[in-house]
Amino acid sequence: MSGMRPQERFWIFPKVNRPVFITSAALIVGFILFGAIFDELANTVFTSVQGWLAGYFGWAMIILVNLLLVFTIFMAVGPFGDVRLGRMDENPEYSLFSWTAMLFSAGIGIGLIYWGVAEPMYHYFAPPDADPETVRAAQEAMAISFMHWGFHAWAIYAVVALALAYYHFRKGLPLAIRSALYPLIGDRIYGRWGDLVDIIAVFGTMFGIVTSLGLGATQVNAGLSELFGVPNNVAVQIAIIAAITGMATLSVVAGLDGGIKRLSNINIVLTLLFLAFMVIVGPTLFILDSFVDNYGYYLSRLVQLGTWNEGWQGGNDAGNWQESWTIFYWAWWVSWAPSSVSSWRASAVAARCASSCSA
Repeated sequence: MSGMRPQERFWIFPKVNRPVFITSAALIVGFILFGAIFDELANTVFTSVQGWLAGYFGWAMIILVNLLLVFTIFMAVGPFGDVRLGRMDENPEYSLFSWTAMLFSAGIGIGLIYWGVAEPMYHYFAPPDADPETVRAAQEAMAISFMHWGFHAWAIYAVVALALAYYHFRKGLPLAIRSALYPLIGDRIYGRWGDLVDIIAVFGTMFGIVTSLGLGATQVNAGLSELFGVPNNVAVQIAIIAAITGMATLSVVAGLDGGIKRLSNINIVLTLLFLAFMVIVGPTLFILDSFVDNYGYYLSRLVQLGTWNEGWQGGNDAGNWQESWTIFYWAWWVSWAPSSVSSWRASAVAARCASSCSA
């Protein structure tokens, strides 16, 4: 064993990296116990920390996400756009339809179920920079919603996916966040520094998962309560989270093809059927006209909305809207990216697709 390279030890040693698993599990369990036992204190602490970070470093988050978008565009249309992420002789493992289905279903599915409708409506009735319930408020609501779920958000996913896919499929490094730091720390990614990177990634991902599951459970509970009179309380929400976790576990155990791919394809087919129903039932012309209008308005406001930071708001309310929406979203996407990209092998899918697209 001592004569083996670090790469070989990493793969032949147990499939679960013990230091990363034990430390991450301990941190997560401790976080959960703290929140469950000292709920009021936890709420005060986390709210204060979130407010402080968003208030003093929100501008840095906005700059970061814009830089990621510029970097992603450069990688797509620049001189590196033809670089294969897989081997030269590889064919795509999945069709473009299945690849897209998995990206949307496993990446942002639970958020779109609710916020795809709720967010535009919220901004329409309470816009940050327009009179409520006006045509301008509707335009702003759609543009803001497009931005929160559009190019900026996907750029965060893309950068993580590109880094993991390139260093795994082209360089043979582990499919882990640590591999993205190989140019900086070299073979030390197989030691304590690499473990520390993965621990931070796992612990940070927990916040993304907690946010998604928490919001998803409350949304499902509210829907069940409205339709079927199911009680809207914590006990029901815990049961919903357990059910979602159980189904997700079964999907993972079934494998990428038998689980995630199949469920994603079903989700997208159902989505397209619902979309066709809405367009046919109408108002068809308004839906088509407004979609083109809204998309164009979003593109025309992309730079302004992407860099807006309420700098001229002034007073005690300065930055409050951004802290609750845009900055919250960017932090959510950043924390969720390692999980949504690596846990269900989005980087692998991206690599296969990139290989075929470059052929």
